[in-house]
Amino acid sequence: MKRAIQGVVPGGGFVAALLLGACLAVSASAQAQPALDAGGFAHYTLALTWHPGFCETRNQPPRECRDPRLRDAADEGFVLHGLWPSLPERFAARGMTRQRWWAEGCFAERSRPRGGFCRAHSPFELPEALADELDEAMPGRASCLDRYQYAKHAACLNLPAEAYFDTAVDLVAAVNASAFADFVVLNQGGTVARNALIEAFGAALGGADGRALQLVCGGRGNRLLTEVRIGIDADALATFPAAESLMPLRRGRCAARVRIADFELGQPAMQ
Repeated sequence: MKRAIQGVVPGGGFVAALLLGACLAVSASAQAQPALDAGGFAHYTLALTWHPGFCETRNQPPRECRDPRLRDAADEGFVLHGLWPSLPERFAARGMTRQRWWAEGCFAERSRPRGGFCRAHSPFELPEALADELDEAMPGRASCLDRYQYAKHAACLNLPAEAYFDTAVDLVAAVNASAFADFVVLNQGGTVARNALIEAFGAALGGADGRALQLVCGGRGNRLLTEVRIGIDADALATFPAAESLMPLRRGRCAARVRIADFELGQPAMQ
């Protein structure tokens, strides 16, 4: 069920009221994550798509934007784009820059096969329960996004696929259980101040100051929210989303006011 509230223009008072139970939400959602080796890097970036905004920016929307059954996860919050390790020490020792690592990842070591995402990696043999959870958390799996993300960001780092995706699913659930996701969901179809988003994040996730959040926007003037990225200490996954688990990221480039797109109920899928 959608939780949109019409006509809400958040300010400091609204944010404070919405986040009154933030500490309880953090406590309830801070489940221990599966063991996942840091692999010689400092932090992960948890990339979460705001699905309606992403789809609105696509000139040729992928299947997860066109099929209404694959859009339901947006009612609950963010969906998984990827879980990205920072520059590994062994790659840095070879002279690889952070910029090249973000652009190429593991494909710098083993070239990406030509063709679409489905060519990047063979299908995963995940436990049925995890596969179902990943389908829900990552609608882009319908376009083989899971294969591409793992091949680019994890395959060369001794990160087992089952632990990698199990961890990613739990991290998404923790964010979506927070008052930060509530704030975004409640404001679907409207605009909010960029600083209100940062304030909501900081208040909801362990009292952090918002530096671990990077907002990603698209469309004309970078006014449309498409993604949020969260920095997480590679050795502190088990305590996420507590403040001590968070790592600062660069600021995003969103406009001062940000539109939060909505999938309109009863409307046909985008073509």
